[in-house]
Parts: sequence; C-alpha cells; structure tokens
Amino acid sequence: MANENAEDVTGVPQRAQGLLFDDDLPDLDDATGYRGPTACRAAGITYRQLDYWARTGLVEPTVRPATGSGTQRLYSFRDILVLKVVKRLLDTGVSLQQIRAAVGHLRERGVDDLAQITLMSDGASVYECTSADEVIDLVQGGQGVFGIAVGRVWREVEGTLAELPTERADDDAAHAAEHPQDELARRRQARTAG
Repeated sequence: MANENAEDVTGVPQRAQGLLFDDDLPDLDDATGYRGPTACRAAGITYRQLDYWARTGLVEPTVRPATGSGTQRLYSFRDILVLKVVKRLLDTGVSLQQIRAAVGHLRERGVDDLAQITLMSDGASVYECTSADEVIDLVQGGQGVFGIAVGRVWREVEGTLAELPTERADDDAAHAAEHPQDELARRRQARTAG
C-alpha cells in the first residue's frame, strides 16, 4: 500500500486520527428497529439480498434477529447504514469477499466512529480514511478510485428512514404476553372448542 496513513480495512485496527467529519450525530435508540421491507427500501436493496446477507452473517439484524418461522427481523439504524454501504461497494465492483472483510472491520468500530470515516477503493481493496489528508494521499498514490463518505450515507439513511415506519423490539413481547398463543394455536383451540 503506497499510503502509510490509510489502513486497509482488512488489516490492523485503525489508530486514533483526525476527523474527516466533525458533525454531532444523534443518539440512537437500541430498542427501535425497522422491518425487512423498510430496511430494503432505505438501503436500496432487494429483500432477497437482505435475507441472504442475514443468513450468511454479512449484515445481521441487531434489534431482533429472526428466531423461527413468522418472526420479524428488526434492523437498527446502524444495520441499515452498513447495508447501504455494502450496496454501494457492490455497485462499484468490489468483491463480496472484500466487502465481508470491510464489514467485519466496521463492526469493530463504534457507531460514532462510522460517521467519521471515508471508505476508498480501487475496486479490489477497501481502505479506511479518517482525515482529508489520508484521502488525498490515497488518491495521489493511485490507490483510491472512488470513495464513500459514510457520514453522508448516514444523513441519506436518516432522511429516508424519517419517512418510514419504525417498530419497538418490545412490541412483540408485549403482544405475546397479552396473547400467549400464536394464530395457529388459536385456530386449533377454536376448532376443538367448536
């Protein structure tokens, strides 16, 4: 790698450096999530991609995972942000293997840090830049062909989700406590009683 400051996201964890974005970002509610179709719409992906990525562990829902037939996955804001970044990387030709490595690295970073980075790629490798100087060094070194400013993607996802429905993770638990049987059990009970 020609640039000694930018770190390949598949390598060692990034050391503390200057910020490319210094906006104050909102606190996120860990108990509020978005169902699959909403996550797809906000990230610009198909439900088939969402399901495959969840089943293979690329981007799993953190608010509520699927626990069996009929349960609804709930994706956090951060999950949807990562989905959209994955989609952008795929659209630019980065391999799924490189994306998996990049997502693994991003998982190690906190939500606050995500908005502070720019992902650069030459189509083969993905690099993490946390300052304008790193972006310039990478481009001048011929390694960066395109960049994804995660802070900007954050704002896009935030704007899209503001218009879409949310769901609290404890909504289903409250419903289950009030109505302990599922629909199939209620039908069976009605059939045997009637």
